[in-house]
Order: sequence, then structure tokens, then C-alpha cells
Amino acid sequence: MSIRTFRITVRGSFDGLTEEQRAALLADAARHDMLTAEFTPEGHLTYDVAARPFFTFRFLAEGEAEEDILDATAQAELTAETWLTEHGYGFKRMSSQAQDLTLAPLSKRQRQAAARGDS
Repeated sequence: MSIRTFRITVRGSFDGLTEEQRAALLADAARHDMLTAEFTPEGHLTYDVAARPFFTFRFLAEGEAEEDILDATAQAELTAETWLTEHGYGFKRMSSQAQDLTLAPLSKRQRQAAARGDS
């Protein structure tokens, strides 16, 4: 059985931030800039609280079966909630989306490479 790769995005809003929390997020904003966003196993957080109170966690997970995406999504949501709670940040309207990359259509370059027999 082949390994499937999942991309999971967990989005939500910070809720009830204190001035100290907002200042801490702003001070660390460069590490969480949307231009450096990536999918990682531990989850990569991005936000721009100077503009709006929204955040996004991006997770990369693997599984053996198509159904494993459900467990991976639940784990990603739990990890995001845990991180926010441990750091004392309130949140609301959390939602998630998951994509199984083995089911994603090939791009034009990928189709051309496959036709040439490239790896």
C-alpha cells in the first residue's frame, strides 16, 4: 500500500485578545508571516493581527488509506486548539479543510514530465 500525503488547513479567529497578547503576537509576527507559509508535520501558524484577528495553521500528514484523512484532520484541529490554549489565546469559528495530494490533479508541468517519463 502506498503512502498518501495530506495537506490540512485549520482556520479560525483569535477571540478576546488582551493588549499584552496582541503585543506579543505583533512582536512575533515576522515568524508567522503569510509569505513564509508552509505545510509542516507540526503545523505552521500564520496570522496578521495588525490587519485582522484571523489565523491559519497548515499541517502536513501521511496515511495509508483514504480514510486516514479524517484522523489526520481531527489531530490537526486538536493540535491547533492545544497550541492556542497553551499560549492563552482565545479562539472561535475554527474550521478545517483537508486535501489528499494523491487525488489532486496533475499540473501541466507534471503531465508533461510524466509523458516524457521523468520522475
